[in-house]
Amino acid sequence: MNAEPAFRCSAVVLAAGQSSRMGGPNKLLLPLDGEPLVRRTVRTVLESGVQETVVVTGHQAREVTRAVFDLPVTVQPNLRHEDGQMRSVAAGVAALARATDAILVCPGDMPLLTAEDLLALIAAYRAHPDASIVIPRHEGARGNPIVFAAAYAPEVAAGRRLIGCRKLAQQYPEETWYFEASHDRYTTDLDTPEDYRRVLQRLALPQEAEA
Repeated sequence: MNAEPAFRCSAVVLAAGQSSRMGGPNKLLLPLDGEPLVRRTVRTVLESGVQETVVVTGHQAREVTRAVFDLPVTVQPNLRHEDGQMRSVAAGVAALARATDAILVCPGDMPLLTAEDLLALIAAYRAHPDASIVIPRHEGARGNPIVFAAAYAPEVAAGRRLIGCRKLAQQYPEETWYFEASHDRYTTDLDTPEDYRRVLQRLALPQEAEA
């Protein structure tokens, strides 16, 4: 009997935004536990065991690239990052070089995510073969990252119909399943100075006992 082929998941980390709500600094370069936020997020993605990771850069591309230069990732510049997230998602998906079963798209500003969180999300995708899109949700709030079937890759890469990944669930509601989380790590991002202060305070506390 032939063994079942290993499930393959690739990742795209979005690191091209201008951090306009931060009021000056690039949020992806802010330090958390001694490393830039974008590096922290990318390391978490790598620790989940995905087979390939593309980091899409745009605003301050040189500085963002420097933050991840020694990690096993492909850096894909998005020269049209000011056109919105759709361009970054398309650029990242198009840059994936290896055949894959699913694609995980993660914003670069997810400071509390753990590798275990990503593994749980990927496991939820695998456990629901009737769903082509899995999105985390906590107390009614949609979170990140999302996982979607590689079959969507051509139209995502071409930018056809889909507005980034935010509209995936609206485009394909019958194929979307929400992964209900008991914690807020999927919904905690970092957009404003106050967000940064709150995250620093949480990281300074003893490890939270979260399911």
